[in-house]
Amino acid sequence: MTRPHIAVLGSTNMDLVAYVAKAPQRGETVTGREFRTLPGGKGANQAVAAARAGATVAMIGAVGNDGFGTQLRSALDHSGVDTDLLRTVEGPSGTAHIVVDDDGGNAIVVIPGANATLTALSAGDKAEIASAAALLLQLEVPLEGVLAAARTAREHGVRTILTPAPAQPLPPELLAATDLLLPNEHEAAALTGITEPAAAARALLSQVPEVVVTLGAAGSLYAARGAEPVTVPARRVTAVDTTGAGDTFAGALAVALCEGNSLPDALSWASAASALSVQRTGAATSMPYRTEIDAEAGATA
Repeated sequence: MTRPHIAVLGSTNMDLVAYVAKAPQRGETVTGREFRTLPGGKGANQAVAAARAGATVAMIGAVGNDGFGTQLRSALDHSGVDTDLLRTVEGPSGTAHIVVDDDGGNAIVVIPGANATLTALSAGDKAEIASAAALLLQLEVPLEGVLAAARTAREHGVRTILTPAPAQPLPPELLAATDLLLPNEHEAAALTGITEPAAAARALLSQVPEVVVTLGAAGSLYAARGAEPVTVPARRVTAVDTTGAGDTFAGALAVALCEGNSLPDALSWASAASALSVQRTGAATSMPYRTEIDAEAGATA
């Protein structure tokens, strides 16, 4: 099978992760048991996930001219992601400050750094997007850059998958250029004001043709205009660290769709990838390879 080609425009961060028994409340100090520095960022995470799942992947983004920038580029290269369009700019790289508790839950503060410079596309960026089977987008870089990428994809008939995170109001032009919207249940509620996921998905269909709402341990919900909604259950696993699980899901889902799988089958395969990732620590470092996903999907089929 020919490997699908996927372009990713988004953030590249260094994750500064503290592991604790219980996350501190406001004004509280707790003692952690471990600290790790790991490559991350929603854009880079999705790029690594798609590459490990079997696609050829090009990353469009920015890192700083600091030590983190060098490490982040190296980590992407090591995972097989093409970094020719990953800019190096003056100043610090993006960072994410993450607290992970013993239940695998997390709280995250993102400082954009170099990611904030990604406001426009170069000619090379546009050509890369035009050549792809799919474009993955998230919202840890400026909306101007995200919108420019989505418009370029639409002009060239490239399928655009948008993860609307961190949650924020989205311009109608961006939604109009989105083929598949991929929020979690909290992001879907933020976009619609509706807390019930199925109702939120139906409301979003007035703006985009397809929606997948990820539901954590409850699986995922797919809705499309003129079709009955489909729910795909999650694998039953014990979560160690959920950081990056949604990005793993997005990358694997994009690969499965580009390979021509039906939505239910693609969602099930992406769920297998996500289940593997939450059983390991870190974001990009936890993401499974194609052989692992196929084995997990086959074992639970």
